[in-house]
Amino acid sequence: MPPAIGRTCLAFGLLLILSCCSLRPVGPTVGGAPVIVNHGNPLFRGLYTADPAPLVVGDTLYLYVGHDEAHGDQLFNLTEWLAFSTKDMQHWTAHGPIMKPTDFAWAQKDAWASQVHEKNGKFWFYTAVEHDPANSQGKAIGVAVADNPLGPFKDARGSALVRNEDTKGPHNWDDIDPTVWTDNDGTSWLIWGNAVCKIAKLKPNMIEFDGPIQTIDLPDFEEGPWIFKRGAIYYLVYASMDKRISPNERISYATALHIGGPWTWRGQITGPAANSFTIHPGIIEFKGAWYFFYHVGTLRIDDENGGLGRRAVAVERMHFNRDGSIQPVTQTAEGISLAPSRP
Repeated sequence: MPPAIGRTCLAFGLLLILSCCSLRPVGPTVGGAPVIVNHGNPLFRGLYTADPAPLVVGDTLYLYVGHDEAHGDQLFNLTEWLAFSTKDMQHWTAHGPIMKPTDFAWAQKDAWASQVHEKNGKFWFYTAVEHDPANSQGKAIGVAVADNPLGPFKDARGSALVRNEDTKGPHNWDDIDPTVWTDNDGTSWLIWGNAVCKIAKLKPNMIEFDGPIQTIDLPDFEEGPWIFKRGAIYYLVYASMDKRISPNERISYATALHIGGPWTWRGQITGPAANSFTIHPGIIEFKGAWYFFYHVGTLRIDDENGGLGRRAVAVERMHFNRDGSIQPVTQTAEGISLAPSRP
């Protein structure tokens, strides 16, 4: 099947899903892709989505998510990564799948958390998958590359960037949830981990490390790191868990004046997600406003309740104090369904 016809079929199929299942109106199509109107949280109500990763390119915000097709007692069944885009945070274009785990020849399943990073005219897709057990055991981090934000993405290495045996950790899923940052001098860094937060400098080719893997000591770090910078301050946001208080993750953050640290813990941004003990941050500035993406387990589709294995992406506005600290974010049903008023 020619690629253009294949993409049209995927978009039409997703349109049918969203038209039949969505609890919010579906508007016109753009290039055959459905447009979803923002009516509050969760953002996309025709299918289960998790681990939001926003990226701004020009006047467009792209959002990458894992598509969860778990049913019954399945914990997760993340089968592919989907992409959505918006120019106003109110109308979202659904572009359908951009990649699946087995597009990495060395992987077998699990479209876990990812991030797309733009550098040198390329779009680098870092993500966690389950490695082929013939050559490794457990989760691994792969990297794919494309010439535009919607792909097609192809394996950039032909092998995992990080395998489970490449690091020390308490279990075989401690190498997950990659986030990447490029400094003004062009140096890029990868941060990832579960139970232990790890950091490594990337070579200019973006597919190899330029130095050893190190660790970042963060209070109650669990998983889901997300790195960004505002002014002179680096922010490392992550899913934290204090099991003495609650078995559910919340979102905490630390700051530094250099990506290599030292990192200072600044407190909690938001509490646990509704009906899911996991919560995953994705933070971005878009057209002068800051947005906090996360997921919840409240969506019900076809008489099946959401939950840990069936999460749904949500978004809130995020604000800073004058000293650079982040104001607490309240999770709401309204989200950002109303456009912000202009000053």
